[in-house]
Amino acid sequence: MRARVCAIVAALGLAALPACAQAEDGAAFWKKVQATCTAAAAKPPGELGRRIAQSAIDEFSRFGGHQIDANGRIFRFGLTEAEHTEDDVGEPRAQLGQLGWWLVMKYWRSLFGADAPDKVEVRGYRDAAGSTQDEQSAEVLRSSAGELIRAADKVADPEVREMLREAALRGAILDTPWSAAFISYVIKQAGVGDNAFRFSNAHRAYIYDAFAASAAELKNEAGSRLYRACPLTTTRPRPGDMICQQREPTLVDLSDAAARERIREELASGTDTRSIRRTHCEVVAHVDAGARKVYTIGGNVNQAVTARKLNLRGRGLTFSAAQKGQCGSAGHWTLPQPAAGAPHAAAHPQACSLNDRKWFVLLQVR
Repeated sequence: MRARVCAIVAALGLAALPACAQAEDGAAFWKKVQATCTAAAAKPPGELGRRIAQSAIDEFSRFGGHQIDANGRIFRFGLTEAEHTEDDVGEPRAQLGQLGWWLVMKYWRSLFGADAPDKVEVRGYRDAAGSTQDEQSAEVLRSSAGELIRAADKVADPEVREMLREAALRGAILDTPWSAAFISYVIKQAGVGDNAFRFSNAHRAYIYDAFAASAAELKNEAGSRLYRACPLTTTRPRPGDMICQQREPTLVDLSDAAARERIREELASGTDTRSIRRTHCEVVAHVDAGARKVYTIGGNVNQAVTARKLNLRGRGLTFSAAQKGQCGSAGHWTLPQPAAGAPHAAAHPQACSLNDRKWFVLLQVR
């Protein structure tokens, strides 16, 4: 409707309404950005992009996490954040690199150094440890792993002290989202410096920075920023790029184009507004052009470092918005419903593909 009104205004030779000018600015902006993205995507990935992809592949292999196929189903369930590699022979020693929580703390330490335990949150629930009533409500308690570790340090027995310290770290790993810390670790391992990437425990920091780079490029002012923001379904991914999704509960009906335009408008306003805050990104690790598939690797995906296989489309091998998967017939899920009045009744599953997410932007290595 707004486009039709703007067309009438233009045809009558009237002064443009603010909403019309904004729409035209957005369309012109993304047309120019798309041209830059398309030209870059036509070139082979550079050395830095290949290093980022290899860094992600190496860490996925080291973690031994899940694998998700193009239908969005886990076909290999790997190590998770709170587990360790199973040892059936009862060996008294373990390799630290086989401990899921230790690997995740490595990502946090890469981001925050020695202060990492104070940056991760541990949650408790008042009196929950001794309660046996499942319907009882409990006040949420919050602390940091660092605070609990300092309390544990007062315990005299060295073995008990160490177990309490590790329990605090494991609890924090479970309670604090770490997917952005994983991305920051991978990028840093590839040799990228602070001048090129916004290392952060929140994906939105470098998502918004990539949008700012796209705007700055139009003025030849992007500097050394690593990523630009590109339209998702019209830009061919390359190793080292990232794909990102938005998970805002109030924006479930927002299209990918509208989400991108919202971020552009917020940055153009010069304010601190950041309405798309709940996000998740994964590194493009490999593009199988012949099979029209792309492999991405992300952290904290089903509590693990996970590799997923996604669909590409057309001769341009751009990202397919249809990542629905094949779930079978309408009767593929026949588990009976819970008894009437049963607490915590699970809703009937609406989607069976773990790849069916609100992906909305490609961050392209510049």
